[in-house]
Amino acid sequence: MELKYLLLSVEAKVATVTINRPDKGNALAPDVLEEVEKLFTELSVRDDVNVIVFTGGEKYFSAGFDLNEIRKLEKASNEAYTALFHRAYRAILFCEQPVICAVGGAAIAGGFDLTMMCDIRYASERAKFGQREIVLSLTPIMDPLWRIIGLGRAKEVALTGRIYDAHEAERMGYVSKVFPEGKLLEPVGEIAREMATYDRSCLKETKQLANKILNEDLDGAMRLQEWLFRSYIGSPDNHQRIDVLQAKLAAMKKK
Repeated sequence: MELKYLLLSVEAKVATVTINRPDKGNALAPDVLEEVEKLFTELSVRDDVNVIVFTGGEKYFSAGFDLNEIRKLEKASNEAYTALFHRAYRAILFCEQPVICAVGGAAIAGGFDLTMMCDIRYASERAKFGQREIVLSLTPIMDPLWRIIGLGRAKEVALTGRIYDAHEAERMGYVSKVFPEGKLLEPVGEIAREMATYDRSCLKETKQLANKILNEDLDGAMRLQEWLFRSYIGSPDNHQRIDVLQAKLAAMKKK
């Protein structure tokens, strides 16, 4: 597909998707959201992509809604715009591959919501996070936020509209790790490339398992995990990876 507001590169089974509207702080105009939806839908079925990195570069992520576009809307005619946002959200959230979010700058309102749809979040010290919908008399996305940081924290984020720095986001469990400013994409790329060497179907099933178990009771979750584990243990790929690991361990012992 032809892209105007997103950049795409694919290397070593890692697709890197970069929002590229820096003159507007990567604000989410309708055309940007349409590209996000279509691109993630296409990437989801590509056999040459095992992991996706979603970023706005080292200086930005997304300042959120394009307020000029929202200002044009009337309540009676907002359905198409709202539906577009949620199609973009769902394309990321239910993408087949794990999606790693690399947040180099502000991720506010709709931009924050995009980070929420990803499976893993890393940030630079420059990053800021905020669910600012309440300030604009809008209701926020609470799910999957509460699943990530807990209901109490999610209520605080949504009801106060506060802006959190990267280290605060890390302490609340929203961000997995904070990297120095300007040095985010290289280590995140290394993590993604390592993940991309793993069994594709196992990555997919692990992501789906994580999404499913919150809707199960404890017994159901344990049974689901047992069934999935049984589906992979003893497989040819499992045997091959054990052989590789044992060879590495044997070589280390000889040193």
